[in-house]
Amino acid sequence: MPSHPRRITRALLSVSDKGGLIDFAKALAGYGVELVSTGGTAKALKEAGLKVADVSELTGFPEMMDGRVKTLHPKVHGGLLAIRANAEHSAAMNKHGIKPIDLLVVNLYPFEATVAKGAAYDDCIENIDIGGPAMIRAAAKNHADVTVVVEAEDYRKVLAELAAHNGMTTLELRQKLAAKAYARTAAYDAAISNWFADTLHDQAPDYRAFGGRLIQALRYGENPHQNAAFYRVPGVRFGVASARQLQGKELSYNNINDTDAAYECVAEFDAKRTAACVIVKHANPCGVAEGDSLLDAYKKALACDSTSAFGGIVALNRTLDTEAAKAITEIFTEVIIAPDASEEAIKIVAAKKNLRLLLAGGLPDPKSAGLTAKTVAGGLLVQSRDDAVVDEMQLKVVSKRAPSEAELRDLRFAFRVAKHVKSNTIIYAKGLATVGIGAGQMSRVDAARIAARKAEDAAKELKLAAPLTKGSVVASDAFFPFPDGLLVAIEAGATAVIQPGGSMRDAEVIKAADEHNVAMVFTGVRHFRH
Repeated sequence: MPSHPRRITRALLSVSDKGGLIDFAKALAGYGVELVSTGGTAKALKEAGLKVADVSELTGFPEMMDGRVKTLHPKVHGGLLAIRANAEHSAAMNKHGIKPIDLLVVNLYPFEATVAKGAAYDDCIENIDIGGPAMIRAAAKNHADVTVVVEAEDYRKVLAELAAHNGMTTLELRQKLAAKAYARTAAYDAAISNWFADTLHDQAPDYRAFGGRLIQALRYGENPHQNAAFYRVPGVRFGVASARQLQGKELSYNNINDTDAAYECVAEFDAKRTAACVIVKHANPCGVAEGDSLLDAYKKALACDSTSAFGGIVALNRTLDTEAAKAITEIFTEVIIAPDASEEAIKIVAAKKNLRLLLAGGLPDPKSAGLTAKTVAGGLLVQSRDDAVVDEMQLKVVSKRAPSEAELRDLRFAFRVAKHVKSNTIIYAKGLATVGIGAGQMSRVDAARIAARKAEDAAKELKLAAPLTKGSVVASDAFFPFPDGLLVAIEAGATAVIQPGGSMRDAEVIKAADEHNVAMVFTGVRHFRH
């Protein structure tokens, strides 16, 4: 493949995002580049005093069918696809009056933004670009001769090359821009296909594609020898991808993963009803609490396992205030994420230069639909998001004793938390705060033991007469397969239990609860998390 630079003599510009367009076009004109454009882009260029030919002058056909047909023509695609050094291609161009197009600038109809706004079906359809992707792919294929730009942020790269190479671009730049162009059309088509699947309620389409826009290249992945990057996918869901980082060093792969886990968990607690705090370490909550204030919630969450909280992620469901900021910054914390923060709180956090403060702009809706994906060897596992919330579950009392109102509040709280802890999961809760968390164990009985042991350790640290599991409630993310896990919880002091039910031995487990005067409710909903 020829490697020498290619001169730009003619450019076709057709963009929905006009940002930076005029300055870029003026710079091109300064190099003697002939400008060709379409519709609104041509209008904007002409109003700026630039000489521009309408694409209809190039093709000999007017734009038609409400603009659906304007660039789908041999004089456009021939100009993009012709190999300049190929004699047969040159002959065909001369025979049919096709002029070369050396630079294509196209950013696509805003389909993703249209869907995100909740637009009607027909509006979404009309924002599916056809001519744009076709031209982009043609130009990218012929990158040996043609430069293709799909984002305004690349204007400066092209202009830098033109300045450095006397109006020409290098093969290296053209290759990079071509690779980006194909990735952009792939992500665009992925957004369209997923929208169709969602609209048609097709839960298992024959093909599934995902695409995203780079947020940042990361220093490394889960471990230093792994490469990683962070991408934003279409749609609006408040969280780490939407957040504005006010300060602190760059987020790592593990920071992002843990912050997402923390914020999704804290979003389970309606900010209008209560303040809530979640502290996460290695993707698992190590303390969760509701409170009258963020400070109250944080202190209660921290008391669950202050050892694990060191170097953890703190997520809040309300605007970070002065009191909470002061308390959180008293110990080493990696990240604070909240919907917003007061100016005074921002100043307090700023004193800790390595502490990242992320403002997400809102809370994600735990009940909203969506997809999650996980890679396996040779494949991709895709499922709907776990959007089940305990407030909408029909709790069934299966024990002889019904839970008290206080127990019922704590049971709902504990089951909210269990949804966000790695399986097997056992959660002890008391006074709308976790007091023991057992996460990610192969045996449910071991999860119950570990959670109880952590409560014992916390009691020693807090100099309590007894662990807070005494008089607590317990939640299990899945059914108890045997009574043994329940008996461990009862021994730890639990007086009420919430679990999905559905075991072959439910009767034995219920009998064990009744024998100890423990209230038990079934949710009928499992919250496995792997």
